[in-house]
Amino acid sequence: MTDAPAELLRLASADNFRDVAGTGAGYPTRDGGHVRRGVYYRSNELQLTDADAGSLADLGITHIHDLRGQMEVDAHPDVAVPGATWHHVEVTGIPTEMVSGLADADAANRVMREVYDAFVRSPKARASYRELLTDLATEPLPQLFHCTAGKDRTGWAAVLLLEIAGVDRATILEDYLLTNQVSSATREKYLALIGEHLGADKVAVYEPTMVVDESFLQAAYVAVDELYGSIDGYLRDGLGLDDQLIGAIRARLVG
Repeated sequence: MTDAPAELLRLASADNFRDVAGTGAGYPTRDGGHVRRGVYYRSNELQLTDADAGSLADLGITHIHDLRGQMEVDAHPDVAVPGATWHHVEVTGIPTEMVSGLADADAANRVMREVYDAFVRSPKARASYRELLTDLATEPLPQLFHCTAGKDRTGWAAVLLLEIAGVDRATILEDYLLTNQVSSATREKYLALIGEHLGADKVAVYEPTMVVDESFLQAAYVAVDELYGSIDGYLRDGLGLDDQLIGAIRARLVG
């Protein structure tokens, strides 16, 4: 495993690429440790330049987990990263039929909360997150996971890793919201296209689908508490992960 850069590695062609552990020493854990950097990376879709693909290869990434649907993969297949094995583990994102006829921003926000609720309630989503976390626990390091924007499906996966590591909830939220900062250029590009093709009045309507918001993440946590009582219960009873596998992820993450 190659040492991670001391600070955030920025990729010109994947602006939401980052280390799950954050920067510097890594996020602190409640028991006095730190999340180890250079273990797990997250990103938006890997439409990479040769230079950026080389940067990922230099990190020594062994596995890339693509959480997108098949139509998304077919439309924008990942650029190959030398030395990395590509793995497709689909999680349903924002359904096209739910956003195509949005009336206003309130409706968009409701859709986003429903998406996060489904991460927890959907048996298919739980099976996919089980598969992802199993691979993250058992396959050689370092590994990368991503979806299209790297904010929702990827964001929930990163939240689960930081929960397992024992990072406090406030820090987890802060990390989750970083998407709005690091991927602002991509968001503005797509909002400009919406304004051009659908009209300026539609920009505010669709903007909630292109950002992350505390209320979205809270919808997933509410579903977790309602169905399983805690993140621990969700991991064990919802995803079917045993103590050994959860412990393996924590051992990899916490230094």
